[in-house]
Amino acid sequence: MEYILQILPSLLSGARMTLSIFFWTLLGALPLGLIVGLGLTSRFRPFKAVLRLYVWLMRGTPLLLQLIFVFYGLPMIGFTLERYPAALFAFILNYTAYFAEIFRGGLQSIDPGQYESAKVLRLTYWQTIRKIVTPQVVKIVLPSIGNEVINLVKDSSLVYVIGLGDLLRAGNVATSRDVTLVPLVLVGIIYLLMTAVLTFVLRKCEQHYSYWK
Repeated sequence: MEYILQILPSLLSGARMTLSIFFWTLLGALPLGLIVGLGLTSRFRPFKAVLRLYVWLMRGTPLLLQLIFVFYGLPMIGFTLERYPAALFAFILNYTAYFAEIFRGGLQSIDPGQYESAKVLRLTYWQTIRKIVTPQVVKIVLPSIGNEVINLVKDSSLVYVIGLGDLLRAGNVATSRDVTLVPLVLVGIIYLLMTAVLTFVLRKCEQHYSYWK
């Protein structure tokens, strides 16, 4: 117990970095994903083709490779980012693509008749999206979004590759220094606690939207 109390501050410091990456990625990727998802359903083919290429690149290459490219590759063309902004940039780009595909599927599941009804009611396109389509899409995509949110917590451990001190890196440092697996066990417990809280929140959100059944 004495050893656990000794290493716990460094682990909690790493957990703060993990939660920071998680929070800002979610804050940036969710609205961008909805916008890109709307773009993927547009009738303007050149724009749609560009977005499809972006989604294909982001989903078809590992997030770890994207992190390395953003931090180590972009400076070669004169675009340099510090470690933390580089990690956020890569994570937001990656998760925007995943969320966009989820939202695209949700948008395409809406009955076209609802758009026609909105026109009869003289609603603008954006009023239709905001007041009629989006509430239904949120309910449809919530389980899939929840899976990606849980994955984001675990994927945040990849930031070690560019030298950020996240939770897993803090555990690895303590394990290498003290030659014991106790820090990694604590890391696993902290990850489980974070995912448990998120799972609870997501279930509450699903229950909130269940009145549309």
